[in-house]
Amino acid sequence: MAIEPSIHDIHFADAPDVETAIPGPKSKRLLDKQERIDSSAVAYPKSVPIALDEARGATLRDVDGNTFIDMFAGIGVLNVGHSNPYVLEAVQEQMGEFVHTVDFPTEARLDLIEELNEIAPGALPDNNRVVFGGPTGSDAIEASIKLAKYNTGGDALIAFRGAYHGASSGALSLTAGKKYKKDYTPLLPDVHHVPYPYPFGQDLSPAEAKARALDNVRELLEDPYSGVANPAGIWVEPIQGEGGIVTPPEGFLPELKELATEHDVPLIVDEIQTGFGRTGQWFASDWEDVTPDIMPMAKAIGGIGLPLSGTMYHEDLDTWESGGHVGTYRGHAPAMVAGVRAIEYIRQNDLLEHGRRVGEYLRTRVREAGADTDRLGDVRGRGMFVGAEFTDGDDVTGKELVEDIQQTCYESGVLVWSAGRRSNVLRLIPPLVLTDEQAEIAMDVVCDAIRTHA
Repeated sequence: MAIEPSIHDIHFADAPDVETAIPGPKSKRLLDKQERIDSSAVAYPKSVPIALDEARGATLRDVDGNTFIDMFAGIGVLNVGHSNPYVLEAVQEQMGEFVHTVDFPTEARLDLIEELNEIAPGALPDNNRVVFGGPTGSDAIEASIKLAKYNTGGDALIAFRGAYHGASSGALSLTAGKKYKKDYTPLLPDVHHVPYPYPFGQDLSPAEAKARALDNVRELLEDPYSGVANPAGIWVEPIQGEGGIVTPPEGFLPELKELATEHDVPLIVDEIQTGFGRTGQWFASDWEDVTPDIMPMAKAIGGIGLPLSGTMYHEDLDTWESGGHVGTYRGHAPAMVAGVRAIEYIRQNDLLEHGRRVGEYLRTRVREAGADTDRLGDVRGRGMFVGAEFTDGDDVTGKELVEDIQQTCYESGVLVWSAGRRSNVLRLIPPLVLTDEQAEIAMDVVCDAIRTHA
């Protein structure tokens, strides 16, 4: 039986409802104050200038009373929605007991480990260990680097072009985007980026793109003059997120796993953005029954946006001694309780199937909207992980086109985001609790914006 409240009862009923200019006067005042006293590194209000007041389910309200449908979900964090009552109830109870526990045993901690074991991909159930780290996905990636190096004795790291793995030193070394790392080099040495199977715009078929990617990895591992003397691991996103919701051809991840196993190199599958139902399976690795050797997790693991990260790995790699990996915030009990409740909510409300069905609807609507234009180049993704790539035109670039679409959407009460190597991919990653009705309303807005600008 589904856990209450249902996904139909956890949102602001009036979304979308925009009554003021965007940004409204109250939002403008807070945005101006933020600009005066906050860091110049602040990013998101530059593209979506609103100040938030409340949020429920797949909706949020700004301080001017305007209500929006959220197709962004805090960068894929809020899989069960904003302030989900079923999750909040347990969090509030836990906060009245204790919050910070380092790594002392608690019911919250052990319950989450057991739940993670139940939903682990491939052959990891009952054959894994979990280490919790700091509050971000970057922390989980750093743990995976340490674990891979500790077990292999290697130091060379293999990653993919288009990758985003985080912003701390090791994670940034694996990240491919120049804009993230150019001002902070040198980072970790001996990091090698090979092409990801991304056929669009490459004059390659999906099969050719897959073969090229795998051949590049194979050459790094087998060519005596590849420059890789001592590999520690291969890091891969099962679907690239910041890179543009790039969905690899069928067979890529299993064949990459075979290649890693053949050469006794761990495969680290970064499920930070793709985990916890985002793609219509618990983890994107499940789509082709791949077993990661190491699997960083974050974002939606904290249930309703509470900061937590973890790294699951095969128990054969559990060679650390006590204190081999530490972190102050590896015992955030409210986040762990939230993670348990979120998993329960997804399972009992069948949100994996719901996400697959609604996600396909989102992609279909985008394709239909782009049928009369040559500017929509590709629509891709799985589940509620949707990317629509727009090409350059004589008047505006694909990036400028996505910015125009995003602006029109948010002025109409729908929040969307961008991605891609050239920021020319419209990214739709709503909470899994987005209802059919909300999906239809939101896509009417998105598709009208596409038709208007493309």
